[in-house]
This record gives sequence, C-alpha cells and structure tokens, in this order.
Amino acid sequence: MYLSSRMITSVSPSTNSSFLLTGFSGMEQQYPWFSIPFSSIYAMVLLGNCMVLHVIWTEPSLHQPMFYFLSMLALTDLCMGLSTVYTVLGILWGIIREINLDSCITQSYFIHGVSFMESSVLLAMAFDRYIAICNPLRYSSILTNSRISKIGLTIIGRSFFFIIPPIIHLKFFNYCHFHILSHSFCLHQDLLHLACSDIRFNSCYALMLVICILLLDAILILFSYILILKSVLAVASREERHKLFQTCISHVCAVLVFYIPIDISLTMVHRFGKHLSPVAHVLIGNIYILFPPLMNPIIYSVKTQQIHTRMLRLFTLKRY
Repeated sequence: MYLSSRMITSVSPSTNSSFLLTGFSGMEQQYPWFSIPFSSIYAMVLLGNCMVLHVIWTEPSLHQPMFYFLSMLALTDLCMGLSTVYTVLGILWGIIREINLDSCITQSYFIHGVSFMESSVLLAMAFDRYIAICNPLRYSSILTNSRISKIGLTIIGRSFFFIIPPIIHLKFFNYCHFHILSHSFCLHQDLLHLACSDIRFNSCYALMLVICILLLDAILILFSYILILKSVLAVASREERHKLFQTCISHVCAVLVFYIPIDISLTMVHRFGKHLSPVAHVLIGNIYILFPPLMNPIIYSVKTQQIHTRMLRLFTLKRY
C-alpha cells in the first residue's frame, strides 16, 4: 500500500502519537527482494561482532588493552545493529510500518548514542596505539585494567549522557505536520522536521554535540597519528617501521569506515539533498548505519594476526 493512502494526520503530543516509517517509498513490491540482502547484512553484523567478542573473551592471550578496546568496538557495532534491525527488517517483511512516539524517541536515543560511542571508542583505540608505539616501555603501566575500565565508563557517559536534553525535548514537541519519517528508523533530525514547536535549542545543541564529539574526536585521532608517524619514521630499521605500521592498519581502516560514510552522507544531503530521490536518502542512511558494523569484524579478522588465527581455529577446529 502506498504512502499517500497511509498518511497520518496531526495529533497533539499528549496522545499516543505514531509515525509512519517510509522505507523505500514507491518500491514496496520489491521489498521481498530487498529483504534478502538486508537480512544477510544484519546476520553478518550480529554473527561477526559476536564472534569477535567470543574470541577475545575465550582466549586468555588476547586479554590485553588493545583487544579490550576492540571488544568495546565490537559491542558498539552490535548495539547499532540491534537498535535498527527491528524497524528495517520489520518494514521489508511487512510486519510494521508505524512506530509510536516513545519507541521512536528511544530508538533515536540509542542510534545517536551508539554513533557517539563508536567515535569515542575509536579515539580510545588511537590513544592505545599512540602509547604502544611512542611510549612502549610504559604501555602496561599506563593502560592498566583499572584505567581501561574508567575509560570505558567515561565513553559510555560521554556518549549517552550529553544527548539526554535534546532527546527529552522531543517528547514535548507539537508534531503538527504529517507524521511521515524519511527513513526506516527514527533520527533526531527527522523528528525535528515534523515539529512545529521552537526547535532552536535542539538544533543548536545537536550541532554542538557533533562538533564537540565527532569533529573533536576526528581531530584528536588525526593528531595522534601525526605523532605516531613521526615516531615510526624515526625508527632506523625498515622492517621495524613496517611492523609498527602493521599494528595500526586495522584501526586506520576502522576510522575510515566510520568517518567516510558520515562525510559522504553529510555532503550528499547538504549539497545535493534537494535533487536526490527519497530512495537515495534512505539508502545513504542505511549505509551510514550498517557499513561500519558490517566491515569492522571483517577488517580485524583479516588485518589483525591474533584475531585472524583464532578465527581460523574457530572455523576449522584445528590447532595452530
């Protein structure tokens, strides 16, 4: 059934407001075919990140700071998949098309919180690589289990605490426009577009969060790799330089996998948004949400020797 026949008229915020998730509007008859690749992607996200967590958890030799941070990244990617799977696949399977306000706000909270958490974890991993390469003799004394636990708690608090004010505001807005969301899941900016209340606080606050978390993290990661590069180039042996670079390649790929889709989506939306079809917007949103959780387990399984070896052992049941 097409969206034009399903539009939801405005209701007051005191009622149980519901919103229509568009999905790939106008392509409803192709949903059974779309569900196959999307179901496969979600299965790979869940399986891949669970396997990384299992390997790190069950292998005592991997109980090191680097792999603790990797387990945080895998847990973050797993949460991102779980936060969107029920609406994306629910639409493609024809199970759901509407979501109530409270569920929508909750999903928005976790999507944005997990995105900030992934950025924070990548920054912590950059700090880990900086200490390992630039100050290796003090590595174990700096990154103790106690300090790693504190970093983990700080990441969670930083990611999920500061987004509470704008998320709570969403509950009290008047949504007087048609209750139609432009994606297969709820995003903060989509709800703002439907509100006819004063949204200046939310808009300014969201911009501040993007600058203070995503942009700042990207700058600090770049700065850490400038220092790492300077330290590596000072090493006389070519073989040692190659070995040091190899310890960073997985993290560099994970950083690119996270930030490149953000840059592409922001560029496409701001420069060409008016000319893009709704389907293109939905596709860009899904790439932004699903690409990092899909690729990170693959990157670390291929590029990190310890994970690669344990993964082979897990699949082949052979001793190496």
